[in-house]
Amino acid sequence: MRRAQASITAAEAAIGVVVLLSLTLGFVLGAPGEGDGTSQTQLDLYADDAMTLLANDQPRHADQTRLAEVTESQDAFDREAADLEHRVERILPPNVLFRIETAYGTVGQPLPDDVETGTSTVSTVNGDVTLRVWYA
Repeated sequence: MRRAQASITAAEAAIGVVVLLSLTLGFVLGAPGEGDGTSQTQLDLYADDAMTLLANDQPRHADQTRLAEVTESQDAFDREAADLEHRVERILPPNVLFRIETAYGTVGQPLPDDVETGTSTVSTVNGDVTLRVWYA
């Protein structure tokens, strides 16, 4: 009796099809989406951590905390703005830029339009303070 044998060319073609299908499915199903959100999460953590430290800093002159002192009046903001900016620069990593917003003014760099930001807001007895951070 004669046995039927598959030709080597047919076997190679079948293996090639399986390899191509697996590679195609790997790229289609395994490709990451638009973004996994890790940079956004890290920026939010930077903002939260910095605001936690600032919210617990002792005031330089009067009031309950440094942030409450900054939001007390326009004169207090003007007096403390440079020191607040220096303090935030020491807290954040060098590759992270920031902007602090109060009712009396802002401290830090201008916020670009096209960047992801991390944000944290703290309420003080004198008003809210918002910190926005982004990568340089």
